[in-house]
Amino acid sequence: MLLVAFLGAPSFADSTVKVVTTLTAYAAIARGVGGDRVEVQAIVAGNADAHFIKPKPSYALMLRDADLFVSTGLDLELWVPVVVNKAGNRNIVDGAPGYVAAFQGIELMQKPLSLDRSGGDVHVYGNPHIQTSPLNATIIARNIAIGLCKVDPEGCESYRLNLAIFTEEIARRLYGQRLVEDLGVEALDPLARTGRLVPFLEEHDMVDELGGWLGQGLPLRNRRIICYHKNWIYFTTLFGLSVVDYVEPKPGIPPTARHVAELIDLIKAEHIEVLLAANYFERRKPELIAERTGIVPVVVPTSVGGEPGVVTYFDLVDTWLTRLLDAFALADDASGGHGHEDRGGEHDRDDDDHHDQHRSSGTHQ
Repeated sequence: MLLVAFLGAPSFADSTVKVVTTLTAYAAIARGVGGDRVEVQAIVAGNADAHFIKPKPSYALMLRDADLFVSTGLDLELWVPVVVNKAGNRNIVDGAPGYVAAFQGIELMQKPLSLDRSGGDVHVYGNPHIQTSPLNATIIARNIAIGLCKVDPEGCESYRLNLAIFTEEIARRLYGQRLVEDLGVEALDPLARTGRLVPFLEEHDMVDELGGWLGQGLPLRNRRIICYHKNWIYFTTLFGLSVVDYVEPKPGIPPTARHVAELIDLIKAEHIEVLLAANYFERRKPELIAERTGIVPVVVPTSVGGEPGVVTYFDLVDTWLTRLLDAFALADDASGGHGHEDRGGEHDRDDDDHHDQHRSSGTHQ
């Protein structure tokens, strides 16, 4: 805050703080933290792939007058430096008071063991799809609040209050009010982040106290799924789902006919029932796989505004959870209730090593 004062931070007493974010999920969180003191715009549509955004002059115009810019801060939005450079706004460049890296403080998953591009579009620092966990959303909200306090010190008390409200709401929706009151988020969050919360509650005969999204999602634990792309590791870890394989043979590599055939054989042999995909991927391959295997495709947005009715971050998580639960219920009905007779986590193959010998080189995670 002293740094901001030294740099001559503007006063926003009679005007709004202009916030621009890359993702609509960040924009929704920024609106929650900023309240009526902020005006927020997002660059990437909720149903678009943030990897492949072409820099447009309109994006530079958005950033030219921005007071705060929020991006993931990793190698998800590789187009960001070009847009920021064209905007000519020194207050929002990396390292300036008006720049927020949303990932700061988040323990990144799926860090590559090798930077060999034959493994696909490898993200150097780890999986950047951080918005898929509500636990990460609270850290993103905190980072945004810190950024807002830097550029608008007069509103800092308001931002901190809104941050507390947002954080409490995430905790209530994630665990249920009863468990939050009994154990507190300081104990719950570390357990949930590593997938150890439910075993802990079982050990202490407290599972019945688990409410919220995690209580609702208990039927998902140890269920096996196919994902289209590596978007979901933070979500699947939180809810105890096991990712068996991916439609993409390597991150960012379009599926070949051979890989699709192998995947179909795997789904049939392992009786895998649900395929999860972001709605910005092409539908032809998932539909073909569903036709050949009976697997239930769940196609959802990965960000706010990605489909009608998904207006807030809470709506987004509700959508993911409801669609997956409905899909497994449908699959279980079709299989006569035998679909959950699986072996859970031992089939998790997030690193894709088991099919490497069959996969060609190429390039996006």
